[in-house]
Amino acid sequence: MSVSLIRTLLLYIVIIAAVRLMGKRQISELQTSELVVTLLISDIAAIPMQNTGQPLVSGFLPIAVLVSCELIVSTLMMKSAKFRRFVCGKPIIVINNGKVDQSQMRRLRMSTEDLSEQLRQMDVFNLEDVAYAIVETNGKLSVLKKPDKLQPDNSMLGIVIPDNGIEAVIISDGEISEFSVSLCGLSREWIDGILQGQNIALEDVFIMTADKQRNYNIIKKEAVS
Repeated sequence: MSVSLIRTLLLYIVIIAAVRLMGKRQISELQTSELVVTLLISDIAAIPMQNTGQPLVSGFLPIAVLVSCELIVSTLMMKSAKFRRFVCGKPIIVINNGKVDQSQMRRLRMSTEDLSEQLRQMDVFNLEDVAYAIVETNGKLSVLKKPDKLQPDNSMLGIVIPDNGIEAVIISDGEISEFSVSLCGLSREWIDGILQGQNIALEDVFIMTADKQRNYNIIKKEAVS
């Protein structure tokens, strides 16, 4: 029992390291090669987990080979557009200048219900509002609305909005995030001063957010009943 537990934990650590090496992506954003490697790694790792009589290296070695292959393929795709198109394909326009390209939809085996669903997920409920819709290589749909259907932004309205920078969580559940503090150009002394002025202890803070202009918001922890 203990042997199986240790083997599982070791493989778990190896798989996490392998996924980190391949880069940060959500499942829906995986390219073809990345998806294949992810599926193979999960299958390979399951074998030594279930069969304790099999050497653990028989699981480590194939995972290392697959990750190495993926890193090489990723590098080649960065260097060569032709190789990238060969592995991942290329974006396909399914709505071109307001007209649905039925031949491309048949090529993708994409139904009208699929198209409507993806448009609704992007807050587009009227097909006539779309100028261009492109199915990217990861399967996601990119949409450009017609000019008269776009919402006006501040530049169109002549409104100047001050740039306060990004708002970040600098305290989470009583712990200060040094990364967020640095991102906002703040300091530990400034945080201590704010908390002292509000008469709040650090461990009593549930969330504290702030930006570069030193605008902040504090949410205290609720009392546990």
